[in-house]
This record gives sequence, C-alpha cells and structure tokens, in this order.
Amino acid sequence: MKFPLIGVSQAMNKVRELVEHVSDTGLNIIVTGESGVGKEVVAQNLYYKSPRNGKPFVKVNCAALPEGLLESELFGYEKGAFTGAEKKRRGKFELADKGVLFLDEIGDMPFSLQSKLLHVLQSGEFAPLGSETERKSDTWIIAATNHDLEQDIKTKSFREDLFYRLNIIKIHLPPLRERPEDVSVLVSHYIKIYSNQYNAGKFDMPDSKIMAKFIAYHWPGNVRELQNVLKRYMVIRDWDEILRALPTMEEAPVVMSSQPKSAGQLQPDPSDTIVNTGIQNLPELYSSDFSAFSLKKIRKKALDQVEAKAITHVLTHTGWNRSKAAKILRVSYKTLLNKITELNISPPSDSVL
Repeated sequence: MKFPLIGVSQAMNKVRELVEHVSDTGLNIIVTGESGVGKEVVAQNLYYKSPRNGKPFVKVNCAALPEGLLESELFGYEKGAFTGAEKKRRGKFELADKGVLFLDEIGDMPFSLQSKLLHVLQSGEFAPLGSETERKSDTWIIAATNHDLEQDIKTKSFREDLFYRLNIIKIHLPPLRERPEDVSVLVSHYIKIYSNQYNAGKFDMPDSKIMAKFIAYHWPGNVRELQNVLKRYMVIRDWDEILRALPTMEEAPVVMSSQPKSAGQLQPDPSDTIVNTGIQNLPELYSSDFSAFSLKKIRKKALDQVEAKAITHVLTHTGWNRSKAAKILRVSYKTLLNKITELNISPPSDSVL
C-alpha cells in the first residue's frame, strides 16, 4: 500500500483494526488528532480497503479557502453564476461521485457553509451555484480535524447536527509523544523511502544513543516533524547536527510566564504556575450561598479562569499577535478567536492589533 499505517503501539494496532472493520461500511467517518499525526493517511487506508477503491479520491482542505471559494469548490457553479464565472465548473462533490470526498480541517469550515454540507449529507443532493436543479451525490464522506468539535459546538462555531451526521464513526490518532514505541519503526520506514526518493545512496542508520534521544523527544509536530527531520538528514548526513537542531523538552512551545523574562527564556513549565494560580483562586469562583453550589459550575468557571489567564499571558508575550499566539497554544487561529470572544479577553489600550 502506498500509504501504510506505520506503528507497533497498541494505539496504532487499534487504529488499523478499526480501519479494517469499517472500511466497507460507507458510513461517514471523522478522523481526529493533532496536526501532523497522519489523519490523511488513515483516510487513504479507508479508501484503499473499501469497495470504492479505484474510484475518485478527492481532497478538500476546508481551512485553505475563504468561504465563497470553498462553496464553489465543493458544489461547483454554472456559467454566469457570479462575476468571473465565464464557464461551468464541476465541484468536488460531483468529481467524487461513487468515490470518496475527504474533507480535511472540517473544524475550520465557515459556520454558514456547514448548513449546506448538512443538506448534502441528509438528502444526498446538492445544487451548483447559479443552478436551481439539485443533483444526486453518491459520495463517501471522510472528514478530519484537529479541533475539539464538541467544544466548538459549545462556542457556536460548529453545528451540533452536522457533528452527529459526521461522527457516526470516529477514529482518533494519538500524538507521537504518546506512542514512543512507534518512533524507531517510523524512522526506519521513512529513511528507506527518502534514501530512494532523494537518491541518497549509502547512509548511516541512527545508533541506539541517537534513537533513544529521538524516542525521548516530544515531537510537537508529530509524524510530519519526524519526516522533515529525516529529510534534512538526507542532505546534512550528520546525526549529531540533526540532534542539535531539535529543541530540548524544556524548550517546547508552551505558555509563557507572566513575569518579566529575558528574550526567548521560558519557565520550566509555566502551565503548572497558571493552573496552580487558578486553584488558589477557587474560593472566588463561588459565594457562600450553597444553594448555588455546583461542582460542575465550579469546574467550568475554574477552567475558564485558567484558560483566560493562559491566553492572556501568551497574547501579552506576542504583543497581541494572535497568529503567533495560536501557534504557541497549539490551536487554530479560528479557535483562538472564538476563545478570546467567549472569555471576554480584551487587549490593553495601547496594543496594536
């Protein structure tokens, strides 16, 4: 298979078993996991093992296009549907007929467009832009996201009815740091691939000491980061240099301290400080009126307080550069904006947005 699911961990064994079990069902599937874990590889495996193998496999990145372009990309359009539509164009639903439509980054799909996707999932029909005639769509939908969609439902950025339509079967890929036993297998697999791909000739496999450091590393970029490291080795051919380029565990991109620090310096684990501060402030989360006392409410208020403090720290550190802050917090830009609104976080008056 062109895109095998590599790994010997129990987690990857479960993923492979689930793929085998559901690939012939045709039921909507959502693949979840952090960026870089290999969600598209799971989608490709589902496709290759399904009765639709050999039919079209069409991918759409829902985060890569603005709303208007994404709508025309999905559903197509008729000539004259809008300014610049000089000829008819087929959309991805039509191109994927009898095959698979892989909706990557589904959590970033604009809210207003989600209702149109829901209509297709419910009726099996869609209408290109500028057309009053609906067309049938026999398409297997596989979606993927690094979002917590249930949290997005709470913040009104993802439709609950669409979530349940997509989430018939869920396949979760854990981050690489949670399955360290897969690292050496992945290293061996990709080194062999890249040595052929880049005509690398003879090369040295990492020794046990280097491999131990690879296994101990946190891999914030997951398998994609590991792939990039190995591609770099094909050029540099120096494992020591590769290791020097990897940040240490303490240098992982985590929440910054609120205390003044020298440039680039991080707390050993500032998230501990933030959480502990939230715990110290627990008495402020409820009054002495025990008629309103609720552990669920306390948990929600405490979580909101801790999240607000963490987000504010990072935004302050980045000078309210929300794009940089989203990267540090390891969430999408859209999720960060939703959190800022939800938690009523405001910039200082002298901030430039």
